Amino acid sequence: MLSRKQKHILLKFFSMFSVVRGYNILVIVLAQYLASIYILAHDKPLKVVLLDLNLLMLVLASAATIAGGYIINNFYDSEKDLINRPNKSKLDRLVSQNTKLSFYFVLNFSAVIMASYVSFNAVVFFSVYIFGIWFYSHKLKKLPFIGNLTSAILTITPFFAIFLYYKNFESVIFVHAIFLFLMISMRELTKDLENMKGDLLLGYQTIPVVYGEKASKLMLTILIVLTSIPVYLLLNQFDVGHMYIFFYLSVVLLLIFLLLLWRSNTKIHYLILHNILKFIILAGVFSIVLINVNVVLNRI
Repeated sequence: MLSRKQKHILLKFFSMFSVVRGYNILVIVLAQYLASIYILAHDKPLKVVLLDLNLLMLVLASAATIAGGYIINNFYDSEKDLINRPNKSKLDRLVSQNTKLSFYFVLNFSAVIMASYVSFNAVVFFSVYIFGIWFYSHKLKKLPFIGNLTSAILTITPFFAIFLYYKNFESVIFVHAIFLFLMISMRELTKDLENMKGDLLLGYQTIPVVYGEKASKLMLTILIVLTSIPVYLLLNQFDVGHMYIFFYLSVVLLLIFLLLLWRSNTKIHYLILHNILKFIILAGVFSIVLINVNVVLNRI
């Protein structure tokens, strides 16, 4: 049996894990490595990619920066989360704000130190990234369009760190990036619909608050139509191997999303829609291996 002190420590660990969205960070780390192996450095031996210390430092710096971003976002959104996510907010509050902020500075300092192992340019990149996350959480998040656009850009920024490291400028990478950007933009707008009550009460000028639900649904519909462009290109102009299965699945799920969207009017409806988009993004990460299922055997 665990003692009271051990239970308290365990609860604090889960609280901090919840604040930094540890599961999201693990997915991003996996996505960065899979993107490196199957897309960005597909011409390099597998062992070289996996044992590359520079890549490891970039991935760890990304993870630390993102974790710090979740902390500062949680700090500024604490009141809103009490309204929109009361259960999660109770868990998050088991760790004091001072402890969270201390951890925030430690994580960002660690990210810069790890980036310095790679190059001075990497230090500049992550310093700007850290500032961008703070500025978004402090100011931009409450603004319509700008907040959504900035959030989507910040979410895909860790992949640009790897992209710049390998200097791979193939067209297919940009098309993949556009698809991911559009999916994240849809997720952010759907999340705004889900959190509309808290945003309205606390004066967040999000798209649903300023322009209403109908306009937000119309924008989501336009984003789905735009998503069909990179999907078409990836299926017809580039070799994505067996990843075509994922893109066909994503089209079906987006059509279901669209049908449900125009019938949705409650928080639980928007939560379901949000989870559909999260599933597509998560499935996309694991589907990267389908680009070349024999890559491990061929590159050992």
